[in-house]
Amino acid sequence: MSQRLVGVSSRLACLTLAAVLASHGSTLAQTAGASGKIPITTSSHEAKQQYVKGRALAENLRAQDSREFLMQAAAKDPGLALAHYSLALSAPTAKDFFQHLKQAVALADKASEGERLMILGLQAGANADTKLQRDYYEQLATAYPRDERAHFLLGGAYFGQQDYPKAIREYEKSVELASDFAPAYNLLGYAHRANGQFDQAEKAFKKYIALIPTDPNPYDSYAELLMKMGRFDESIAMYRKALATDPHFAPSRFGIASNLMFQGKHEAALAEAWKLHEAARNDGERRTALFGAAVIYADEGKLDQALAELKKEYAVAEKINDAAAMSADLVAMGDVALEAGQAKEARSFYTRSLEMQERSDLSVEVKEDAKLKHHYNVGRAALRAGDLAGASEHAKTFLNGATAKNNGGEVRQAHELTGAIALQEKKFDQALEELRQGNQQDPYTLYRIAVAYQGKGDQAKAADFFRQAANQYTLPTLNYAFVRAKAKRMKA
Repeated sequence: MSQRLVGVSSRLACLTLAAVLASHGSTLAQTAGASGKIPITTSSHEAKQQYVKGRALAENLRAQDSREFLMQAAAKDPGLALAHYSLALSAPTAKDFFQHLKQAVALADKASEGERLMILGLQAGANADTKLQRDYYEQLATAYPRDERAHFLLGGAYFGQQDYPKAIREYEKSVELASDFAPAYNLLGYAHRANGQFDQAEKAFKKYIALIPTDPNPYDSYAELLMKMGRFDESIAMYRKALATDPHFAPSRFGIASNLMFQGKHEAALAEAWKLHEAARNDGERRTALFGAAVIYADEGKLDQALAELKKEYAVAEKINDAAAMSADLVAMGDVALEAGQAKEARSFYTRSLEMQERSDLSVEVKEDAKLKHHYNVGRAALRAGDLAGASEHAKTFLNGATAKNNGGEVRQAHELTGAIALQEKKFDQALEELRQGNQQDPYTLYRIAVAYQGKGDQAKAADFFRQAANQYTLPTLNYAFVRAKAKRMKA
């Protein structure tokens, strides 16, 4: 499920767990070398046992259930770096994520080289340095070519950069090495889905179900594919099957709400969001429910109510002074204000978000990335206000910074902003050139491409892209909610 957590997708993050269990103590290095697997550095047999139990749960998205075992592992061996690494990945809040990541990094030099590369890769991802993250995971897969989790992590890096063929290749290597490694089949399914290969995705998800039929996430993942294919009733039935295995599995509540929303049943969708909120076991689940409600309201065009739900979400993070989460919420509020045509208010939200990051104890790298992303945010606000020169200047600064970091996601966003400016100027060919370099998984980008084609008088291509924007049928984001109804009307 998509999340707005410090640039790290929690759905993917929960899946990128851990090294395989190996012998400990004085024979550790020899065992790791002989097996070709990444070791776990600990001298405590009990810590290893608890860690493996927690890892198995977390790898299959049972994050809340995993944490008891991972905390016990960390308590039995305070020097077990991977316990904190895994606790970061299964964290219910951004604050908790950064706290455990900091502890893992502090312990990394005392662990094996494989563990160190895993931890530094996670840190690089949190710092929005996607190139460095990929480099670490490439080193990991080279050093441990027979470790399924090394290839799994590298596949995740490629997936995040939208290089789906390479991601598929790494996930396939992972299952070749360990045919019963269920998480790799899950992400293999998602990579095929993103690549438009629905038959292969369905095959991977069915294998995932066969491997762990008593876990909820395989059914949840397959349900998400069915939703993507527009098979909403079948998707809801599959989500309910996930809940039958675990009534507390929050992502499936969100998935049911999404299907109902796509069917135009907004009241029923909101009811599912409230069920999730009432049953929430932690702040992460509470925030997910409130964000879901905000998206449903935005999809109905009720932007004031969407903003009200985001403010409630912010209040949950405010209680524990979760600066990263509050900062993300403020950006989301700015996005809603921007969609409502309130450029001044949007800029105010974006500025508050940056100021909150700057005052926080987050890393220098996170703060520098926030400063860079601020150019993207205020550039969009300037465009909405009609300040094309100001928007262009911010877009240029953002593109230069993103290019220097070699951050593919941010480079795509910069091209999207430049394309939106060209679209406003009615420079349709230039807009198309820029927008084609944007995120083709973002419905708003597809919507703008459709508008550009419409401006050129190419009604057939415009209709096709309006259709694509309307029928994404992914777990909904604000951007999708902003354009889905508009695109649906246009394609009609």
